[in-house]
Amino acid sequence: MRKELKAQLIDSLCEEIKNYSHLYIADIGGFNSVQTSKLRRLAFRREVKLLVVKNTLLIKAMEKTGFDYSELFPVIKGETSIMLSNSNNAPAKLIKEFRAQNQKPILKGAYVEEAFYVGDENLDALVNIKSKNELIADVIALLQSPIKNVVSQLQSGGNTITGVLETLSKKAE
Repeated sequence: MRKELKAQLIDSLCEEIKNYSHLYIADIGGFNSVQTSKLRRLAFRREVKLLVVKNTLLIKAMEKTGFDYSELFPVIKGETSIMLSNSNNAPAKLIKEFRAQNQKPILKGAYVEEAFYVGDENLDALVNIKSKNELIADVIALLQSPIKNVVSQLQSGGNTITGVLETLSKKAE
């Protein structure tokens, strides 16, 4: 491969990495075309960008981003693919779901929520990390809970008062 072409690939890969806030490194080696196609379709539906890259080009692109990804460099060996997403746990859920029927992909490492995760044993932890939208929904639900209780108590109190008034009015007759 010519030097100019490598430089272009590094630049485009660097821009892709910068465009997404979460990065997963996985091994999908040994997949046939059908399995690879299924994984790519599933990734597309989940808004996860799946790229198969050369290790040296990936390391150079990561270095060029200006962010220190050096904790992930030791796991960039063998066949490597990267999964890029703006949702922190989407690639982890994708890997877990796909592994229900296949032996791979194997998680090599990830950069999620300003932390590095190295090794496949971290997959369950990454799946359970809540996304920003899920956290916002939880906070809203917690904030609404006391209000719902107050409204419920006021409504039941109104029903009780109405019942007492009806009973008293019937007794007066």
